[in-house]
Amino acid sequence: MPYFEAFFEQQFGEQLALHNQPLPQLLTNMNLMNQGHLNVAGSLLFAKVPHYALPAFIIKAVAFVGNEIEDERYIDSRDITGKLADVFQQALGFIIANTRAVQGAQGFNSPGQAEIPRIVWEELVANALVHRDYFISAPVRVLVFMDRVEIISPGHLPNNLTIENIKAGNSNMRNPILASFAAKLLPYRGLGSGLLRALRAWPQIELVDDRAGNLFKAIVVRPGVL
Repeated sequence: MPYFEAFFEQQFGEQLALHNQPLPQLLTNMNLMNQGHLNVAGSLLFAKVPHYALPAFIIKAVAFVGNEIEDERYIDSRDITGKLADVFQQALGFIIANTRAVQGAQGFNSPGQAEIPRIVWEELVANALVHRDYFISAPVRVLVFMDRVEIISPGHLPNNLTIENIKAGNSNMRNPILASFAAKLLPYRGLGSGLLRALRAWPQIELVDDRAGNLFKAIVVRPGVL
């Protein structure tokens, strides 16, 4: 497990090969392995190809020509797979590649700035990956339309949370083991403040707790339709 080896050495400052515990025991103690097999958190974080064992836990990303999901025309479509940190980076890349850069007051030859601050995508994608319901065999969906971007996570909010609670800074860790490692691998802090940072950077975000559909949706309105 070369990725876990690199993570261990970075976090603990010692080579994994010199550690006094066998690897299975170490992974078990870190709540990443059960009975000799990586659990869901361990697989998502450190397995070489997590989607072989967990094929539903990927991101399906589509960039459409228009504003309707029924439209068969699309600009880009991708199944994003790999370790959690890689899926995170690839999802960011997909969104940024399929949204615009604007010049603003910059010079004509400058690369421009993203139409929506990068931190918005970082927080929303991290939230979707870390807080989705992994008891539901369905992917996270990233849908880029001309007027909005939707990031859809399987599983509605836990029963003790509401949209208003979230906006007040409350949180509930649905996947505490995954969240504890994500705080070391992603720009994720686990303090219940990620969605607040996204809203502060770009207030035109609608949060939808769909209990009938058992999903949570963040709808980001793109510039030009405000």
